[in-house]
Amino acid sequence: MSGTMSKWMRWVFAATLVCGNMVLTSCSDEDEAATQDKAYTGVPLVILDTDIASSTDDLFALEMLYRYDEQQLCRLLGVVVDREGEANADFVDVMNTYFGHPDLPIGLVQNGIKDPKVWIDYAKVAHTTEVDGTTPMFSRTILQHGSLPDGYKLYRRLLSQQPDHSVSIVSIGFVASLAQLLQSEADEYSALSGAALVRQKVKCIYLQGGVFGNAEEPDYNFAQGITFAQTFFELWPKDVDMVFSPMEVGQDVEYTPEQVIADVSWTDRHPIKQVYMTCNCNTGQRMWDVMCVIQAVEGDALFSLSERGTIRITPQAHTIFTPLATGNARYQKPVNAQWAAVMLEKIRTMNKMK
Repeated sequence: MSGTMSKWMRWVFAATLVCGNMVLTSCSDEDEAATQDKAYTGVPLVILDTDIASSTDDLFALEMLYRYDEQQLCRLLGVVVDREGEANADFVDVMNTYFGHPDLPIGLVQNGIKDPKVWIDYAKVAHTTEVDGTTPMFSRTILQHGSLPDGYKLYRRLLSQQPDHSVSIVSIGFVASLAQLLQSEADEYSALSGAALVRQKVKCIYLQGGVFGNAEEPDYNFAQGITFAQTFFELWPKDVDMVFSPMEVGQDVEYTPEQVIADVSWTDRHPIKQVYMTCNCNTGQRMWDVMCVIQAVEGDALFSLSERGTIRITPQAHTIFTPLATGNARYQKPVNAQWAAVMLEKIRTMNKMK
């Protein structure tokens, strides 16, 4: 494990990071009377679905989930890599190993979105060497790529093992694996179809995506694989909550490259710092993805949320929200600069930990 702080010390340190009266629920309490059958009351059980190795906010979303897990504020069940390519899974393996979660399962999408745009090409950092040019800088746990399950298969395995209505999915990229999950049939993990398994096991999904208030603007993540997105919206159970975080919510949460590098001043052997030291990360990146993670773990109270409604997607990747009191969809709304500063400080505090 990296650094000198043990998991036990991090649990103690959590008292300085989290307010004692914080409500740790992964979806709103406003419909408690209507959801009494959803009796799971433990910490959020989280599966992260990420298109890592393009935008750097995915890195901080994953890092924060490690920290939350170590503070016993959530349990991170696994990571689904929703960008094709073994190098992308290698980077998650490096992150898992470095941050002390070497046994965290990884799934890698197959037959997903072909050649999506890469904004910052940092997957190669997983194979960084020391100055001798041969010794790997970062340890890895999974050395045989053939051992990685398809993303949707990892979903099926993990979901089948959890209590009913207990899992929070954090989707911060494409929805190819989710679409494949919803289309899946009974297998060795569950006799249920994918949609039925989601209905039984998932409490809420938090998605970085959606454009609200401008019906003419497509959503980037959904537009990259519109067929997958249409399948996802068609098959997602209408009685399982969805919370969207559009780009404008995290737009003012800027973690500059200079701050990132300074905040990990004690070492250069840090995968996120290496990304910022070796790649051009000054590309307008903001902490969009992290907003989903914070809400999934820390609850609704920190966010300004829309009323409930329903959502559908058009062939042009426009997300259409229709208010409806019994709907399963809500979305985060922008707040103000003070709020953005609070969110940034949460991210920086986690990243400064050894």
